[in-house]
Amino acid sequence: MNRTVWRTGPVARCAALCALAVALAGCSERFRNHGYVPSEEELAQVRPGVDTRDSVIEAIGSPSSTSVVGDQGIYYVSTRMRYFGPKAPEVVARELVAISFDQAGIVRNIERYGLEDGRVVPLQRRVTDSAIQDKTFIRQLLGNLGNFNPATALPTSE
Repeated sequence: MNRTVWRTGPVARCAALCALAVALAGCSERFRNHGYVPSEEELAQVRPGVDTRDSVIEAIGSPSSTSVVGDQGIYYVSTRMRYFGPKAPEVVARELVAISFDQAGIVRNIERYGLEDGRVVPLQRRVTDSAIQDKTFIRQLLGNLGNFNPATALPTSE
């Protein structure tokens, strides 16, 4: 009885170990930070009732976002995301500093929020799609050929 014994050489073992190391490295967790939130020392420079919007931005930097209606506040947002293998990214930390202003533009209040203060709200920028973006200029031009009526272009004499 003749049996063939498979023996692996040092090159095959090294290749297998490298493949295993690459596979395990792909499954390690990674973290990514987005945004900026001022520290407590930086926020201590902002005095409610004294500072204005411009002095706040000069002292602690430009905000991540501003209020949409009425310029009543500026917001600094920081998010820490965890990526682990093929799983969807997970928000592990989010911090928000909201600085609100009165009608005169003077700092009224400074508030700090974290994930423990509420639920995770996905931050997205939504853009309205237009029907024009998927058509080239020539296609738009040729598409209007059937819509042109010369009778409406000429002035009528009455």
